[in-house]
Amino acid sequence: MVFRKLPGVSASGMGLRLSQKFVFLLFLSGLVTLCFGALFFLPDTMRLKRIFLSKNENPAVTVGSDNVLSKKVPGDPEHQRAGLKGGEGATVKLKVSRKPSVTHGARTVERSVGSRAQDEWSPAKAHEPAARDERVTSAAQNGQRGSAYSYETFKKCLLKPPLGKNKGTPSDSETLQRREKVKEMMKFAWDNYKRYAWGKNELRPLTKNGHIGNMFGGLRGASIVDSLDTLYIMGLMEEYEEAKEWIQDNLDLNSNGEASLFEVNIRYVGGLLSAYYLTGAEIFKQKVLELGEKLLPAFNTPTGIPRGVINLGSGTSWSWGWASAGSSILAEFGTLHLEFVHLSELSRNPLFTEKARVVSVPLIYSERTGHGLGMNRVILCFSLGDEHPKAAEQNREASRSVSQLPESRQRNKIEKPHGLYPNFLSPVSGNWVQHHVSIGGLGDSFYEYLIKSFLMSDKMDQEAQKMYYSAMEAIEANLVQKSPGGLTYVAEWRGGILDHKMGHLACFSGGMIGIGADDGPAEQKQHYLDLAAEITHTCHESYSRSATKLGPEAFRFDAGAEATATRLSDRYYILRPEVIESYMYMWRLTHDPKYREWGWEAVEALEKHCRVEAGFSGIRDVYASTVSHDNMQQSFFLSETLKYLYLLFSNDDLLPLDDWVFNTEAHPLPVIRKRCLQEHGNTQDDGQTNLE
Repeated sequence: MVFRKLPGVSASGMGLRLSQKFVFLLFLSGLVTLCFGALFFLPDTMRLKRIFLSKNENPAVTVGSDNVLSKKVPGDPEHQRAGLKGGEGATVKLKVSRKPSVTHGARTVERSVGSRAQDEWSPAKAHEPAARDERVTSAAQNGQRGSAYSYETFKKCLLKPPLGKNKGTPSDSETLQRREKVKEMMKFAWDNYKRYAWGKNELRPLTKNGHIGNMFGGLRGASIVDSLDTLYIMGLMEEYEEAKEWIQDNLDLNSNGEASLFEVNIRYVGGLLSAYYLTGAEIFKQKVLELGEKLLPAFNTPTGIPRGVINLGSGTSWSWGWASAGSSILAEFGTLHLEFVHLSELSRNPLFTEKARVVSVPLIYSERTGHGLGMNRVILCFSLGDEHPKAAEQNREASRSVSQLPESRQRNKIEKPHGLYPNFLSPVSGNWVQHHVSIGGLGDSFYEYLIKSFLMSDKMDQEAQKMYYSAMEAIEANLVQKSPGGLTYVAEWRGGILDHKMGHLACFSGGMIGIGADDGPAEQKQHYLDLAAEITHTCHESYSRSATKLGPEAFRFDAGAEATATRLSDRYYILRPEVIESYMYMWRLTHDPKYREWGWEAVEALEKHCRVEAGFSGIRDVYASTVSHDNMQQSFFLSETLKYLYLLFSNDDLLPLDDWVFNTEAHPLPVIRKRCLQEHGNTQDDGQTNLE
């Protein structure tokens, strides 16, 4: 073959040009690879990153500051309960947060995030949960986990009718009259929501329009879902049917927005679950199982501890921007268990329970294990419970494995300061991020769900029982204080320094300690009842010492103040239920008439200061004689505040505590009596669970 020689081009010159081309192409491919890889270092909030990352990739996020933070949740122009029972309404900046909804500061000693767990975690394992998640729908729909759930069998395992013998109607006329007043308040609030905000999430009663917000990920009708069980137990059947019809025809779960895992769980999942258990309407079961599956990708983290925000469409999750070092919040990841256990009951699929239980593993076993213990086996033990023979054997095996570990591996992986649980935990390393402890905002419902998990398990969940009473012991030793005036309160703990304030959200603890009094040490029963009564009394004082007879968002016990707000930013009231919640529980436990009297005082104050022409509104200053309204009728006012008032003025057989446990949004969920359900063939065979 003869090559024609081109003019002016030698063979050696042609070789040089080919080399140049090769080097250029190599450089270009390297540059493209580098640019694409840089996407993984962008903040999770970047739209570009969300386009390129698939829904099952949930990178760790380190965002936010732990100093002065706004009360607003990123992206939501309104004050909200964001993450933890906050509220949507006023806009106030605070330096210290109570719940992500209200303010999210943390002036605490920050602990560096440990790297050992992250180093030992294999990236390949990060995608294993995603594969499991994809099987949830098919397993549930195809009945691979057993026979369909029987509502009729469930009813046979209740000790009493849910609505009592006569719908809880009290015998004395005064109490009946007060109950009817609460019912009228509910109808008034509902009618105005329907008139001015139907299908929106909440009502703005002053401007007479609806509010959507962004903490529900594009979901609508929060007030409708939150109101279902309240309407039903009050006998407002026409209104209940309206709500049911809207859910059947208009509740679209195919949203693509950024949602608070916590808020969607307690309001939507909790509301739909309770509506199903009270009525047996299949539409509620169908909707709640569909929604529950959309929340599962939030758990796809190295530790299994979910992040606080999830895109319901893509499944991408990330941490709140205000959460220090991309941490998850104790009261968020600790407030899933009640609802997720019931999702497993209805779907016949244990994955929901497994996901919720994995959250407890580093907390329960932190005092006994280091890295490397078979985590899957431990999760299985908790998901089954000690009453199951297979689980009991595996629990013993896990304990033997722990005892064989070197002493250095048995040290507390995430040491709890003085036995207390800090509010921030890294979902990547499993280590505490800050030493800020509170039973108010950021921490509250974690403790609530410990005792309620025990009660809802028909008192079979011994780990939850142990964790609750150990936590109570630490809280009493470190946080419970007595003021110079004799008021008992629960302070906050910031890196070893007490902050002598108590939030309105912490006032739920009177009821919590009360319902837990029976199942601790026998000699402590009366002590816990007394402590519950003292805390409830203190919270009542925070109401009675204001001009409006409504309580502030937070009150202090320093600089001569007792049970009063000393800061302007703490003076607002957004229709919160926690104080009334404790009244209801303490009435049921003691039948002391003062609790009904205190409840009626709250009704009168709500009517006088919060009722406006088109609904109910929070107020900006409880100490002002002339109130200023915040223009927001919170959905939890319908779900919690009015429900607890109605129950306070009803007989105890309306939603009896022997059969029902209320989630943190006051949605009643039934006690799961596994033995009874198994006898009737209506519970999943936990022995089928295999996580190894």
